[in-house]
Amino acid sequence: MDEIEIPTHFLCPISLQLMRDPVTISTGISYDRDSIEKWLYSCKNKQVCPVTKQALHDSGLTPNHTLSRLIQTWCTLNVSHGIQIIPAPNSPIHNTQIAKLLNDATKLPETRFKCLATLRSITLEEGERNRSCMEEFGAVEFLVSIIKRDNSTLLQVENNKGSEFIKARDEALSIFYDIKVSKSCLRSIISNDEVFVAYLVQVLENGNHKSRAYATMILKNLFQVADPTQLINAKSELFAQLVRALSDEISQQATKAALKLLVELCPWGRNRIKAVQGGAVFVLIELLLGTSETRASELALIVLGHLCGCAEGRAELLKHGAGLAIVSKKIFRVSHGASNIAVRIISSISKFSATSRVLQEMLEVGVVRKLILVVKVDSNSKRKAKAREMLKLHSRVWRNPACIPCHLLSSYPS
Repeated sequence: MDEIEIPTHFLCPISLQLMRDPVTISTGISYDRDSIEKWLYSCKNKQVCPVTKQALHDSGLTPNHTLSRLIQTWCTLNVSHGIQIIPAPNSPIHNTQIAKLLNDATKLPETRFKCLATLRSITLEEGERNRSCMEEFGAVEFLVSIIKRDNSTLLQVENNKGSEFIKARDEALSIFYDIKVSKSCLRSIISNDEVFVAYLVQVLENGNHKSRAYATMILKNLFQVADPTQLINAKSELFAQLVRALSDEISQQATKAALKLLVELCPWGRNRIKAVQGGAVFVLIELLLGTSETRASELALIVLGHLCGCAEGRAELLKHGAGLAIVSKKIFRVSHGASNIAVRIISSISKFSATSRVLQEMLEVGVVRKLILVVKVDSNSKRKAKAREMLKLHSRVWRNPACIPCHLLSSYPS
């Protein structure tokens, strides 16, 4: 496609890519359907034309058949230049079709699973408008009802490997996640349906890897819009199952979702204690030992920082033979933010849990050497001040030439 210039009127003004399904809005400007739907249905954008900035009193999209035929003809004529032929776009499903589909599924239980298959098809093939319509006409409530009550019925679904049988609940979970439920709808669910959260925790406990991954990501989305009372009242079983999901390494996406959820929950009420009792400290240390991925390391350190804010969390970190070593190792090796958290964790141990055994371990595993290095080379004044404070606090124990290399000992603060 680099060898031939695409006519400018074939390019979408938003994506600047060749339009596959051109539609015209009320201002007379044509866009690719997928791009303009994402623009119009994004909560960040008001109902304005992206090009003219005029307010749109009618958000309807009119297929531009003439432009579509011109683009398809141009693609056909330029196949030899590497241009791919664009297939004729599918007509988007109408609001009334979605409404009838969900209405039938509600009234006729035997049609529920056919409805699931149709919703999956809409989710995969259609754009933002249809996802918004699905939510408006009750698809989310329908999916919630399937997740809550149907754990045994098997459905035959098609995929790129052929077909397979999966539980109706598992299919409903994946559709729920894929339709990208709005924040307002998620807020309504977590405020009015505590049972749904309990069912998601059950999926975390008893589901297969795929359904557990979806349940983790949905729980993360729900609690990100929860109010303080709901965050404070999170059940101990939720923490236990999130820790188990981290330990089982279900998927990279699920791991990050579980960590983000713990970041969201741990600052509230007694949630730190619940997480510690659920075994979070040990699993977080193991995760830090086993990953070099920046974001996962940052999130794990953030959660660990919250947990080490209580005596129980610090005690669990010190029980792990590699706890102090891996935290100090992450200083300078992950990110600026991760270094701040690692120094803060060590400072907490230094102030509140500094037994003679702990101070000796900090010498032996290299924590003291890393603190001196922070004082010597770190450009961050706050980290440097914290490190200097710790070194001065325990200078009687740590000023030992046998344990500290000579080139670092000269930088030990007096």
